[in-house]
Amino acid sequence: MDLNSIMSSQLIQLQQTVQMSVLQNAMNMDTVAAVQMLQDMPETAAPHPFKGTVLDIQA
Repeated sequence: MDLNSIMSSQLIQLQQTVQMSVLQNAMNMDTVAAVQMLQDMPETAAPHPFKGTVLDIQA
């Protein structure tokens, strides 16, 4: 193997490692943001869309 081919394969491996690292950091940031958003949600429950209402079903 010549030096160019060794350097080329090492460069490809380095690029893949950097891409995976950037992807991992982005996923971690998204996870932290999602957890923070869920924690900041109000504790009150949303009203049920029809429970407790009177429905007229006479034909």
